[in-house]
Amino acid sequence: MSCKKTKCDIHRTSIGGQAVIEGVMMRGPKHIAVAVRKSDGEIIIDKKTVNSIVTKFKLNKIPVIRGIVNFIDSMITGVKALTYSAELVDLEDDEEYKPSKFEQWMDDKFGDKIKDIAIYTAVAVSLFFSIGLFYLLPNFLVGWCKSFISDNNIILHLVEGCVRISIFLVYLTLVSQMKDIQRVFQYHGAEHKTIHCYESGAELTPENAKQFTRLHPRCGTNFLLIVMVISILIFSFLSWDINRWAMMGLKLLLLPLVAGVSYEIIKLLGKYDNKLTAIVAAPGMWLQYITTREPDESQLEVAIASLEAVLTDSKEDDKW
Repeated sequence: MSCKKTKCDIHRTSIGGQAVIEGVMMRGPKHIAVAVRKSDGEIIIDKKTVNSIVTKFKLNKIPVIRGIVNFIDSMITGVKALTYSAELVDLEDDEEYKPSKFEQWMDDKFGDKIKDIAIYTAVAVSLFFSIGLFYLLPNFLVGWCKSFISDNNIILHLVEGCVRISIFLVYLTLVSQMKDIQRVFQYHGAEHKTIHCYESGAELTPENAKQFTRLHPRCGTNFLLIVMVISILIFSFLSWDINRWAMMGLKLLLLPLVAGVSYEIIKLLGKYDNKLTAIVAAPGMWLQYITTREPDESQLEVAIASLEAVLTDSKEDDKW
């Protein structure tokens, strides 16, 4: 089947995923699958039923709220997928590994709960690091030298937003230079190409998938950039005349709202394809040239295996 389809033929799917260590995680309407390639070439697939708070409490119809809950749920799912892939790779690298006394004590003390504790701790640390680096630090820097910038509230928030985005770009650029991360970014590209191939209606093969772009409007990179832009708009209602610590506290309280609004924008970018959505998505799409790399056919094969594992009998199930 040809990969060339008209816009009206595109099947816009709700399926999304992320790159993991030597693999790809895909999340479908009913299942989550993590596909990892072992050193001997075998692809191992771990498939689980979706157990989302959003669907459990029927929050998927409530705008903004669904975005806040989905954001946290996606972080937890992502860390679980990364943990699984890391454990699988580590076991291969060191089959004779023996846990330390501390690890043994933790295992004896908490049993099966130790993995959940580690995952939720990792999510908390990630949030703490991200908020500190991309929100509190820019706020502190601009607040420290605001007397040299301007007395205008809007200008100060714009400067803070520019500082935040600059830190984000520098961070991504530095991280992308790491060889291990570059390989993860290849799997990130494989994830996008595979989803594009599926949405086009073409047969899911590495040969077909490699013809598609590695950029996708529903990418998490787009989401993060939109979060930073939306934060400028929402935070602009706060006055820089209040106490600096009170300002930071209020911004922390507003972050869930920022995430919820940003999620709704990402949904629109994934659902519609017109000039307006193309303009809004463009900066995030350009940024994906940093966060994705061209995958090889073996990596596309892993992404396809992950996607096929979450497909149902009806395409209506995963319709966006």
